[in-house]
Amino acid sequence: MSTSAQAAAPKSAAAKLGFTAGQVIQEFGYDTDVDDDLRFAIEDLTTTELEDEDYGGVADAVVIWWRDDDGDLVDAVVDALTNLADHGFIVVLTPKAGREGHVDASDIEEAATTAGLHTSGTVNACEDWAATKLVAPKSARR
Repeated sequence: MSTSAQAAAPKSAAAKLGFTAGQVIQEFGYDTDVDDDLRFAIEDLTTTELEDEDYGGVADAVVIWWRDDDGDLVDAVVDALTNLADHGFIVVLTPKAGREGHVDASDIEEAATTAGLHTSGTVNACEDWAATKLVAPKSARR
């Protein structure tokens, strides 16, 4: 992939995931291995900085960077729902298959279902991370 194509990939992924201008995004699981280009693409698209785990306001969406050894994904998803606005969504970013910390899609699906959500697609977010969007079922009222 060319350098310009690599630079465009995170911006495209951020848009495909549904991030839009003005949204407040809370971020969980930040560490040295996250993809800064994707983070910056989300901030550029939303025109706001990502809020950290201690943020106490209402978030329009949540980004969770999750690795296989991070603990219980269900707990992380439930925690992410705490500040999530009605009609908000969660994006779970996991290392791609074959990379250290990879999480099986079935584990993400199980966590979503247990938390009362469902997966609405997976996006090749960037070089090392895949993104799965979690949303409330259309018929559910929160």
